[in-house]
Amino acid sequence: MTWMVTGGAGYIGSHVVRAFQEVGIPTVVLDDLSSGHEEFVPAGVPLVRGSVLDTALVADTLRGHRVTGVVHLAGFKYAGVSVQRPLHTYEQNVTGTAHLLAAMAEADVTRIVFSSSAAVYGTPDVDLVTEDTPTAPESPYGESKLIGEWLLRDQAAATELHHTSLRYFNVVGSGTPELADTSPHNLFPLVLDALAEGRTPRINGDDYSTPDGTCVRDYVHVADLATSHVAAARALTEGRELRRVYNLGSGDGVSVREIMTAMAAGTGIDFEPEVAPRRAGDPARIVASGEAAARDLDWRMRHSLTEMVSSAWQARQAR
Repeated sequence: MTWMVTGGAGYIGSHVVRAFQEVGIPTVVLDDLSSGHEEFVPAGVPLVRGSVLDTALVADTLRGHRVTGVVHLAGFKYAGVSVQRPLHTYEQNVTGTAHLLAAMAEADVTRIVFSSSAAVYGTPDVDLVTEDTPTAPESPYGESKLIGEWLLRDQAAATELHHTSLRYFNVVGSGTPELADTSPHNLFPLVLDALAEGRTPRINGDDYSTPDGTCVRDYVHVADLATSHVAAARALTEGRELRRVYNLGSGDGVSVREIMTAMAAGTGIDFEPEVAPRRAGDPARIVASGEAAARDLDWRMRHSLTEMVSSAWQARQAR
């Protein structure tokens, strides 16, 4: 039983590959290295450099490595940038997923775990987001992820495809120091880079209707996230019935100011963040229930906020 991890040289994907290794399930990585890093792929794990848009390559990889299931993480993941690059976003995330599904059908691979996103919800008007909260994406990125879910649903109606989609919230931390989040847009690397370079981190808005006036978000540790991908893969392999979508959220929110306090403690660098005006479109609070995933996918918060910060800082320093 071998699973292919698309985007397996990226921040989240490389943690997923290691989670498969820990339980003895072999993997093969497909990654075009546009944002991933070859050195993130563990020794002994085959790396096929290429795009999910290359149907022939994907099908050959599936057959050549006798793949029985796919974890699909490859894609363009920057919600803000997607507004300026909508066609690129749709090509990578929608067309790419369609090509992957075509290759899977050609190679008779019938199981897939799809990397979706909290961005499908847009700005929810509830305190706790569940899988039944209406979807209302506000960026091409969020729309592309929702369409990806639809592609899996429709292909499953037409063929014998077994699937589930995992909607991530704010993924942070590191499971091992050699794997760092290198995104130029995520909060943790932005703050840690600023501190390492002697700059003062910034809060965007402190006048929201929240306990301390700053935005409240749902932060989850990347290693916990990876564990649930393996649980989903195992469930599909065993023929267990899964929901079409799952939220991977903590059920508890953390404010941006609380993150800044934890950053100061975790790095040992004392600072007072600058306060800038609000960013357009930032909701005051987005927090998700992970109850369904806890029931079906071994989902739980194994890491505290302190551990999230300290592991991210150690990985940033190592890199």
